[in-house]
Amino acid sequence: MSEAGDALVRLQALLSGLEAPRVALAVSGGIDSLTLAAAAAPVLGDRLTLHHASSPAVPGEATERTRALAAERGVRLEVFDAGEFDDARYRANPSNRCFFCKTNLYGAIVARLQGTGALVLSGTNTDDLADYRPGLQAADAHGVRHPFVEAGISKATLRGIASRLGLGALSELPSAPCLSSRIETGLFIEPRTLALVHEAERLVAARLEAAGLGAAGAARRVRRDGLVIELDPASLRAVQEAGEEALGRAISELAAEAGEPARPVRFAAYRTGSAFLRPASPAQSPAQAGAS
Repeated sequence: MSEAGDALVRLQALLSGLEAPRVALAVSGGIDSLTLAAAAAPVLGDRLTLHHASSPAVPGEATERTRALAAERGVRLEVFDAGEFDDARYRANPSNRCFFCKTNLYGAIVARLQGTGALVLSGTNTDDLADYRPGLQAADAHGVRHPFVEAGISKATLRGIASRLGLGALSELPSAPCLSSRIETGLFIEPRTLALVHEAERLVAARLEAAGLGAAGAARRVRRDGLVIELDPASLRAVQEAGEEALGRAISELAAEAGEPARPVRFAAYRTGSAFLRPASPAQSPAQAGAS
């Protein structure tokens, strides 16, 4: 049996051994949690419910993927507002912003399931343990378990599991942290800024697709000194060869239409977590940051 096949057997054995009467899986709409949902559905049956938080930080496509998988696999799905945008600590965007995000997420799930004896699961995998993940502290505080970690499954292996489970193109879905991760640490998070981030990324993806390229490594960063469009090497070369000015103007026009302040636009190589600064400077208000 292949590595992915062995891992799937381990994973489903672990899931089948869960004794909780109900199991709640937090699904973001990314490849990790979608794969876990597909693996858990035939094992847990009616005990399983998917919980997806919809907010300005979650692209609509992620919600659509979650709804589609739930319908296809016959799993109950609850879509709700976890309330992080009512939390000033989250909106201030400190270096541990994810702690407040996940505190709201898991707190909302636990509150919805109070008295049911439900167990909450996440799609965290072993690769995540090597990074700074303050959200894991929130998970610990709410008793959340991470089946991929417990079964010793990495990101690469779970992609293989996704393929074996018939998820097709989703098995190659690029990692896509929430839209708030595009905002430089310490800049206040505004819903309309996140909407603009998403629209700009869609615009860049459409331009690259028209040129015969994917946009797996594309991200729009909002920084104190301007807007940065980060691209994978092939896409960055294509944009540079075609001329960055026209695309930069189109992005500036999007920003103007959204009521965002004028900022310079530049293009750079994609770097995971490049908007993250630690330690963070004190969070700025919208007026100070120009992010409103």
